[in-house]
Amino acid sequence: MNAKSPKKAAPKRSTSEKSTLKDPANTPDWHHQLDDDGILWLILDQQNTSTNVLSVTVLEQLDNLLDEVTQNLPKALVFRSGKAKGFIAGADINEFLQVTTTQEALVMIKRGQTLFSRIAALPCPTVAMIEGFCMGGGTELALACDYRVALDDNGTRIGLPEVKLGIHPAYGGLVRATSMINPLKSLELMLTGRALSARAAQAIGLVDAAQPERQIERAVRQIALTRPPQQQMPLFGKLLSLPGIRSLLAEYMKKQVAKKAPRQHYPAPYAILDVWANHCGNHGRMMEEEANSVAQLIQGDKVRNLVRVFFLQTRLKSLGDKKSFAPQHVHVIGAGTMGGDIAAWCALRGFTVTLQDREAKFLTNAFKRGHQLFAKRLKSTHERNAAVDRLIPDIDGAGVAKADVIIEAIFEDVDAKHAIYRDVEARMKPDAVLATNTSSIPLETLTTVLKQPERLVGIHFFNPVAMMPLVEVVVSKTTSAKTLQQATAFTQHIGKLPLPVKSSPGFLVNRILMPYLVEAFTLYAEGIAPEAIDKAATDFGMPMGPVELADTVGLDICLSVAQNLSAAYGIEVPAGLNRFVESKHLGKKSGRGFYQYQKGKPVKDKDVDLGDQKMIQNRLVLRFVNEAAACLQEEIVEDRDLLDAGIIFGTGFAPFRGGPMNYSLDRGVESMVALMTEYETRFGERFKPSAGWSLVDAKESV
Repeated sequence: MNAKSPKKAAPKRSTSEKSTLKDPANTPDWHHQLDDDGILWLILDQQNTSTNVLSVTVLEQLDNLLDEVTQNLPKALVFRSGKAKGFIAGADINEFLQVTTTQEALVMIKRGQTLFSRIAALPCPTVAMIEGFCMGGGTELALACDYRVALDDNGTRIGLPEVKLGIHPAYGGLVRATSMINPLKSLELMLTGRALSARAAQAIGLVDAAQPERQIERAVRQIALTRPPQQQMPLFGKLLSLPGIRSLLAEYMKKQVAKKAPRQHYPAPYAILDVWANHCGNHGRMMEEEANSVAQLIQGDKVRNLVRVFFLQTRLKSLGDKKSFAPQHVHVIGAGTMGGDIAAWCALRGFTVTLQDREAKFLTNAFKRGHQLFAKRLKSTHERNAAVDRLIPDIDGAGVAKADVIIEAIFEDVDAKHAIYRDVEARMKPDAVLATNTSSIPLETLTTVLKQPERLVGIHFFNPVAMMPLVEVVVSKTTSAKTLQQATAFTQHIGKLPLPVKSSPGFLVNRILMPYLVEAFTLYAEGIAPEAIDKAATDFGMPMGPVELADTVGLDICLSVAQNLSAAYGIEVPAGLNRFVESKHLGKKSGRGFYQYQKGKPVKDKDVDLGDQKMIQNRLVLRFVNEAAACLQEEIVEDRDLLDAGIIFGTGFAPFRGGPMNYSLDRGVESMVALMTEYETRFGERFKPSAGWSLVDAKESV
């Protein structure tokens, strides 16, 4: 966030560009220009950073500027950004983390509330001119203005994503959003944390107009000078805000939230609904409760850990230089579930994709799923048709010679992969990347048939491809630095988070995940119900229990990966798993695995004996974190932070715990080792503490 960006070109306007405000040297982050129409332009261009954030200093400067604005009232006031991209990213997260008491948090929050209330109370029209991303506190500032005009292009994203950090809008954003916009829309925006395009924001009333670049300044100027009627809550929204209906709606939405985010793990969404349900209609009291709510939330470990996840995500995003490699054509070999979905995702992201398999019949399901993805993710018929056209069947493999990236995604068979590499290497372009999606086979085993082994890299996706953000970029001893750079850049181009990992059996995610799954299979073999096993995991914070996860991945795939890893790491695979596969009970895809499935949903016994939940949870979690410590010792990834990032974004490991290593530190390494030693005595050698635990405290962390 400290990198500099080029300044945005000065707007073209008939202006004298003079200022009536005093001493601009005292407000170095804000520039101010008064044009000939009497419009005062306040331009935020925060020093020494590429991104505007609402730091304490930035807000203090704005407060001083408003003192003078009220004394020399312009005809209108416009807020805009001086950055090349982006309006305001939000509040300064690091400053919030530095508060140590609820009272300190309240002081900081109320300072922001008071400032934005000053903007809302100005007698002159106020307009937020939004270009690029506008998040959190930036959106709250915009909501405090009378009008909002957004640039209608792909770079504009507007949202209130605070819930992803374990908090909610605190500068009056919750109050203003729910008083201006249909509560169903405004609450959904805050509960999900998703960002909207300019047009989508206009559709719900979050902005007044979405304009192209050539017209946006004219539109802002017209609104500022003519002062049209402001956005009002629609009648339906007013009805939903009535006390009785409001309470019922809040309870319904809490039940929906609970399906994905239990209150004990993620209290912020429930706090949003409580503040709205209990105080909507009383502006002053609602503002007070908004502040109190965030001041309480921000003191918890959950916020600290979720902020940690945010910074881990930022670090992964920084690991690829998209400018260093600009591929256009992707060739995927293997049209199974993974290969087909990889091909469809790349087509969705704008690449020309050729998909190869032995016969046309193997391509049919892949193209069907691809078309379903396009229909779900792309809004216009034109966009969907364009994506369909980019996804091309290629039985003969003609795309190999044209492709910039070739991804092998066939079944886990070394000989079959070798045959493909021999054929492909002779035909691919000199600068093309040859990648494998293998989930467990070391690259050193695969490169033995290549004349140029330095060209092979692992680009390992996770299932489902469209949902899982992480891609492991697997590097062998022979993989060249150029190939790694290209693979990492490609991962960024397709909108995924790249994680460089050392080639070894199972790499990082599957290596750590497999003992956890095997322990679940072992518990099942001991007579513990799948429902009891899954409940212990979801109560810990996992998005899905290990039994249901195995069913979802496919028990045949789980067996294959487990067998590949058993020789390397001594993992004992329960015989029951093999019996499932032999009986063709492969999980969700066959309609039966550990669970039976109806309409794609597992049928679970609600009255099942849950057994000793604490013991079950400990057994699952200890196998997980112990293998993570072993990976740290073997330097499968660079450091502890990247390990936590890989596991969070590759498995969904309880984000509010900050990753397996962070969780272990919070619980205490000595305590974790002592418990594992106890479980080693009770349940066997597989719980023997890894030597890697000695390194956990020593590694740096964000």
